Amino acid sequence: MPNLPEDYEILLREHGCDKGVIEHCRAVTSCALELSKDCPFIDRTLAEAGAMLHDIGRGSTHSIGHAQAGAELCRALGITESVARIVECHIGAGLTADECSLLNLLPRECLPTTAEEKLVAHADNLIAGSRRVTIHDTLASAIYLNKKIRHRIYRLALDVEILCHR
Repeated sequence: MPNLPEDYEILLREHGCDKGVIEHCRAVTSCALELSKDCPFIDRTLAEAGAMLHDIGRGSTHSIGHAQAGAELCRALGITESVARIVECHIGAGLTADECSLLNLLPRECLPTTAEEKLVAHADNLIAGSRRVTIHDTLASAIYLNKKIRHRIYRLALDVEILCHR
C-alpha cells in the first residue's frame, strides 16, 4: 500500500482522476486529519489512505457507483480491505444493501462502521469541492434526499464529534 500523500496522488492520476478530484481528496484528507488529531481511537495512517483514495472510482464514473467502483479498484490493486471499505462506505453516511439495490448498485451493506470509515465519510460531508463547509450547509444542500438519509448524515456527524471530542 502506498504510504505517502504523493503516492496516493499518483494512483489517483494513473486511474483517471482529474485535478478537481485530487484537490477534493486532499481537502478531505486534511479535514479528516484535523478532526482526528487528538483522537487516540483513530488509526490516522489508515484514515489518511482512505481519505486520499475515497474518490478513486471517479476516474471511471462520476455516478453514485464511484464508491463501489473505487473499492473494487482498490481490491484489484492489492490495497488493504480496510482502505477499500472506507472507499466503499463514504457516500453521505453510507448506504444499506436495499438502498444500493434501489440505486442499481451491488446490494452490499455500505454503512460506515469503523472509526476510520465514519471519520472519512464525515470529512467528505464537510468538503464541497475543496472548500470546507458546515454539516448544516451539507444538510441544506441535501434537502432533496429523504429525511431518513439526512438524519443518518447528522447522526454520523454527532458520532464523529463524540469519538473525536469535538
